[in-house]
This record gives sequence, C-alpha cells and structure tokens, in this order.
Amino acid sequence: MKIAFLADPLSTFKTYKDSTYAMMVEAGKRGHAVYAFEQKDMAVEQGVVSARVSLITLTGDSKDWYRAAGPVETNLGEFDAIIQRKDPPFDMEYVYGTYLLELAEKQGAQVFNKPSAIRDHNEKLAIAQFSEFTSPTLVTADEARIRAFQKQHGDIILKPLDGMGGTGIFRVTADGMNLGSIIETLTNNGKQTIMAQRYIPDIVKGDKRILVIGGKPVPFALARIPQNGEVRGNLAAGGIGVAQPLTARDFEIANTLGPILAARGLLLVGLDVIGDFLTEVNVTSPTCFQEITQQAGFPVAATFIDAVEAAVALGR
Repeated sequence: MKIAFLADPLSTFKTYKDSTYAMMVEAGKRGHAVYAFEQKDMAVEQGVVSARVSLITLTGDSKDWYRAAGPVETNLGEFDAIIQRKDPPFDMEYVYGTYLLELAEKQGAQVFNKPSAIRDHNEKLAIAQFSEFTSPTLVTADEARIRAFQKQHGDIILKPLDGMGGTGIFRVTADGMNLGSIIETLTNNGKQTIMAQRYIPDIVKGDKRILVIGGKPVPFALARIPQNGEVRGNLAAGGIGVAQPLTARDFEIANTLGPILAARGLLLVGLDVIGDFLTEVNVTSPTCFQEITQQAGFPVAATFIDAVEAAVALGR
C-alpha cells in the first residue's frame, strides 16, 4: 500500500518513544511505501485536495532515522491510507485540516482516524457520553457552579478542554485555596468552558493509558505514575510509565467503548483511566506504543498496521 502520515515535523520525533515512528517502521517492514506530510502542506484547488508529500526511506538508525525524497504535489485520494497523527493543540487550524481530509475521503482516500470523528470527540468532553464510567464531573464556564461543585466534593481537579500532556491541570483541595484565581485563569474570567472532576486518589498508582485498536483493547496499559509531588501522571509532565495487564474494570470500560468508537470511524483510541474511572478519550494521536511493547512484549504497532490493512481492504 501507499500509506501517508500526516504528522508534525519528522525532525522533532524522539524515535525511542514515538508511536508514529513505530507505525512507520512496521509499515516499512511489510513493504508498504511510507510517505509523510504536514498540515501546512495541504491545499484545495478546483475542489481537489492535494499535499506536498515526501516518500520516506527508513535508515534503521535511531538518530539519523530517515531520508526524505523531495516533496511532490500529490492528490490525497491516490493514497491507500492516510494516518492522521498531528498532535494538538486542537485549534481552528486543526479543524480546517479535518475539513480538508474529509473532502479527501470523498475523493477516494481512507483516513484513520476519520476526520469527522476526531472533530466530534473532544478528548475531555467525550467522557460525558459514558458517564457510567466517570467520577463526578462538571463542564461549565460559570464560577458559581464551579464553587458549588468544589464545596460538594471538596478535593477536585480543574482543567482546560483543549490541553494535552497535562498542561493547565490544577488540584484544589477541601480548603479551596486559590480556587478563585484558578477559575479566573482557566475560564478567562468566565469566557472559556472548562472541566472540573472529583479528585481520584488512585492517581498515585498511575494514570492508565489503554489503547483500543479496531474496537479491541490492547491487553496491557501504560500506567503513568506521577513523580515529585505532581498530581499529573502524563509522561510529558515527568510521569514514569509502567506497563501492566488490564484489570477487569479496565476491560469492562474498553470493551464497552471500543466497538462504539470503532463504528464511528475511530480505529485507534487511547482511553485514560485512573483507578476505576474513565477520564479522557484520546483520538488525535494516541501514544505509548513503544513503552508497552518494550515492557510487556505486546506488538502494538503490528496490531495497528494489521487493523489499517484490514480496514483498507474492507473499504475497497
């Protein structure tokens, strides 16, 4: 197949942990042609979506890891699969990119994850569709509602709806210290909607990333354990990743959500679970492939490329 990866600049990849890199390596091993482009490389002219796309040759060197041929203007409909792996921020530029990819689908491309499904599933807000698995949660920009929620639950977490990697997350304990200032900052004085959740003490055991591929869970999660007094387990915030088998509750959550999300066009999903509670549904560029494979031996990238091959064959 011809597989094109829409990703951030290849020069920024940390190959020892990058999941997109693992996908590319696996695809290359199977003889698929691997291409790459960035969102800024896309254009629509006379109704046709194209991009300046480079053919990538993998060197096998972990540092000097690729050779990129000169970019060629290519209609995106000519690819067998386009893998959407651009990281947030999920801003309007990201949204515009999903519109272009959606048009490319109409012109023959198969895009994973489906652009409209990415748009429809805010990674924080999507949990509201599965409230039976969440801790008490409030979404609002209203200070009075947030203060009432904190008074009711005591220990809470506050976070923006558009962050990644643990950015902008605050914990407010029962004394309510700095609550007003945090609300003002996160809501931009009541102009921006945020999320509040009851604090889950099991965060000390890790924020578990559960990967769901083609509707089925990978049997190992990566528990990202906070360090140095942090409340955030995200690897980007200094958390330590430990692979561990899914619990019965993890399987219950993943097996319930997996088929639903797959039917909506989400081939790859990263569920975040703390203790017994679902906290996020990651659909833009879920990670942790390499950590799980290295520690638990489960071939995550191979499982993903298997799913891409099956989905493309079905789509044909």
